Amino acid sequence: MNELNLKGKTAVITGGAGLICSEMARSLAFQGVKTVIVDLNEEAAVKVAREIEKEFGTPSLGLSASVLDRDSLLASKKIINEKFGPIEILINGAGGNSPAATTKVERMDGNEDPEDTFFGLKLEGFDKVFDLNFKGTLIPTMVYATDMVKNKNGVILNISSMNSYRPLTKIAAYSAAKSSVNNFTQWLAVHFSKIGVRVN
Repeated sequence: MNELNLKGKTAVITGGAGLICSEMARSLAFQGVKTVIVDLNEEAAVKVAREIEKEFGTPSLGLSASVLDRDSLLASKKIINEKFGPIEILINGAGGNSPAATTKVERMDGNEDPEDTFFGLKLEGFDKVFDLNFKGTLIPTMVYATDMVKNKNGVILNISSMNSYRPLTKIAAYSAAKSSVNNFTQWLAVHFSKIGVRVN
């Protein structure tokens, strides 16, 4: 990793206060990247940012924003641009599942309560999971990638799951939502392919 030349670049990490994404932020900070921790939980985001600054000596900023609220993302982008300049790296890491979109049994044998099976899944649970995982990738990209397109330089990393390829039992909505993230990622990679923005 020491061979990467990322020093001074600005990275936004959504869901950045979580376990996986906070470690991604730390890895970027180790390379000299200015990191922005975007999370619903402002206190947690600020805590991670302070830890990063203390550990690596690189600028870090913790901000509260919802990946489903364009206005809150735009407000955060204004702060980011004022403090750190244009955004060059985006990690879309926010995501999750819902109990309302999860079955209680792995396989039906005909003896279980229908509410514990596919037939007990709630549409509102599917909506929540698809919103958080798919729209929660789409909307931040619409907001934060504008700097990259303008400057014809940038990287977008969308966090998916092995469940998108080989679904685990019980979590139908999560697996399908992550598959939609994969499809969108491939589409956007082609769409941005001639303007210097890489999407993976």
